[in-house]
Amino acid sequence: MGDVKTDTVHESKLVPIKKFWAEKKNRFLLLLATIFVIAYFVPWSSPRVTAAVNEAFLMLAEYAREHVLLCLVPAFFIAGAILVFLNQQSVIKYLGPDAPKLVAYSVASVSGTILAVCSCTVLPIFKGIYKKGAGIGPAVSFLYSGPAINVLAIILTAKVLGFKLGLARAVGAVVFAFIVGLLMHLIFRKEDAERVTNTAMFQGAGEEERSPVKTIIYMVSMIGILVFLNWAPSKGAATVWDLIYRWKYLITGVFGVVLIYTLVSWFKKHELKEWVEATRDFAVQILPLLFGGVLVAGFLLGRPGYMALIPEKWIAAAVGGNSLLSNFIASISGALMYFATLTEVPIMHGLLGSGMAEGPALALLLSGPSMSLPSLLVIGQELGVKKTLVYALIVVIMSTSAGMLYGAIV
Repeated sequence: MGDVKTDTVHESKLVPIKKFWAEKKNRFLLLLATIFVIAYFVPWSSPRVTAAVNEAFLMLAEYAREHVLLCLVPAFFIAGAILVFLNQQSVIKYLGPDAPKLVAYSVASVSGTILAVCSCTVLPIFKGIYKKGAGIGPAVSFLYSGPAINVLAIILTAKVLGFKLGLARAVGAVVFAFIVGLLMHLIFRKEDAERVTNTAMFQGAGEEERSPVKTIIYMVSMIGILVFLNWAPSKGAATVWDLIYRWKYLITGVFGVVLIYTLVSWFKKHELKEWVEATRDFAVQILPLLFGGVLVAGFLLGRPGYMALIPEKWIAAAVGGNSLLSNFIASISGALMYFATLTEVPIMHGLLGSGMAEGPALALLLSGPSMSLPSLLVIGQELGVKKTLVYALIVVIMSTSAGMLYGAIV
């Protein structure tokens, strides 16, 4: 009887493992079936399809050259540091679901503004603070504000596309960062509170061994590297912004020296190992989805001025008025297109020149920089399909409404 019981217990332990591998095999089979259908039915010899495939890989190459080493790699290390070293109780206190709303959403929005990164670069940091215990509302406010409330992008919008559109974008982005996060908090309040309670049961390594000042210096040094390494010129009259641009590598080097000092002086080997492992895990989770999303976005929409499967002139023709449909199409297009930091301004300039109305232009500016197909894939992995769809729907609805209101006013 003892042997029978032992075998039964052994079998019961194997059931979850067998189920896991069965699900993995089913997903892999579904992936193979999808690849087969695409390979079989897509007319690859068509000039448009051939151009779209070429655009997909050219866009991926451009993304790899301009964003992976200088943007994503520093962001991965920041995300790893947040997960391993940042004091969890502080995150929950200031960004948790029960934190004072004004404080939580102000901190989240201001943090995103300081980083001023694209929709993909903000993802590792978003995942880091969310895993650490931030409420879904403040985390999503941060997720939206990073790409949307970019000071230089708003200045460029006003200079290139007109003061009214620049002002509308600035006001809309700030308001959206608060409202989008608040709505996500209200919709998913109960399950978010349960998630944070479970998260709070785990305390990250090294939290209690270092003073808050040291942690702040360490984090700020990495954020400084990310911000100044990607500092862009204003493309206008000489300003303080351009002065910083000329000295950006020197400023980045100063932050680099500070970071090296903190790592050598304040951290133990096992802590650095945990940090590197957390950074690696973020990269493994995020990069495949980002690269896949960039390929799909390039295949469908291509780079500005180049032909892909869906020509830019089709989009411009569909958003030539200020109707509900025009604004909705602009919002959806923005949610799927990938905008590298500041590239949305020349793209919008070209679309406006092709006949795009100003209402849909604002709708695209409010939905586009904050979301993209690659970023939605990564957000879906972290939040789940339901929360991601709700987030995207909120942004699209609000962008559409803002575009219609702005179009009616101007």
